[in-house]
Amino acid sequence: MSDPSSPAEALKATRNRGRTLAKALPDTMTGFAQVTKAAKSGTTLSTREAELVALGIAVAMCCEDCILFHIEALNRVGGTREDLAGTLAMAIQMGGGPAVMYAGRALEAWDALYPA
Repeated sequence: MSDPSSPAEALKATRNRGRTLAKALPDTMTGFAQVTKAAKSGTTLSTREAELVALGIAVAMCCEDCILFHIEALNRVGGTREDLAGTLAMAIQMGGGPAVMYAGRALEAWDALYPA
């Protein structure tokens, strides 16, 4: 995304940063994992729907690492490129110009990670 690596390399770097944080801040990262688990289990949303929401927020907040992480998670739970595109439309509507730029990056990452 913003670094010259491929989306797959950027995703690997994202995971590595998370592992480094978990070692440096074990209590904080354990707490974050608990919040994540509670947010996903305490809702009527399906896992796929929850990942679509998270991805839309990631785009609107312009978080490249979050976009990559949630694209991977969306694919893992059976989300499609069409699901992604619909979510990107709403992220653009909510996030304006910056979301347009990051929506393009999200679609580019999906296509690089999961070619048709």
